[in-house]
Amino acid sequence: MKSAVVLVSGGLDSATVLAIAKAEGWECHALSVDYGQRHKAELHAATQIARALGAVEHRVAHVGLGLFGGSALTDASIDVPIESTGGIPITYVPARNTVFLSLALAHAEVTGSDAVFTGANAVDYSGYPDCRPEYLAAFEAMANLATKRAVEGSPIAIRAPIVRLSKADIVRRGHELGVDFALTVSCYNADAAGRACAQCDACRFRREGFATAGLPDPTRYQPGVT
Repeated sequence: MKSAVVLVSGGLDSATVLAIAKAEGWECHALSVDYGQRHKAELHAATQIARALGAVEHRVAHVGLGLFGGSALTDASIDVPIESTGGIPITYVPARNTVFLSLALAHAEVTGSDAVFTGANAVDYSGYPDCRPEYLAAFEAMANLATKRAVEGSPIAIRAPIVRLSKADIVRRGHELGVDFALTVSCYNADAAGRACAQCDACRFRREGFATAGLPDPTRYQPGVT
């Protein structure tokens, strides 16, 4: 069976990507990253998702991007915005996807995997520069210059199967593949139990995605949120 490393954050998008990889016949090595994010509920969700969708293993890499700050997701002194402000938002984490993909690339070499799957999405992610298709193509080119596996004739593909899908399309695809979205945590400001704030961009995109897809939204919200 062909082998792949799948980056699993604990959110809706990466859960769908894991389900897609499984449906395509890949043996999936799930990889999550504890990067110093303010809420750890998504890592617990990632563990549940990897188990539910049949990953052969689930590992968590620890990288302290919080050391640098510069993002509302890693710096407690910066509030998570509740309204879109235009431009690249403060929820952008500097170099996050580059770090994540590099870790996945290392894991792919060790596991003999032919692909790395990522849930990067260029449609509903507020213009993050490291979610663009051209960035992913550039990373793939770099990866195949930089790795022993590729130099010896076994290139590693960077797969982003939802990069051009709307949130509603992602919800529909995940639903078709049996993803239990109740396990996922997408909120930028989730509480310790993984309950969503209903105010951040991630919550808004998620809620609109389910509504547009015409499917019930299983998101658990914090007390007092409607």
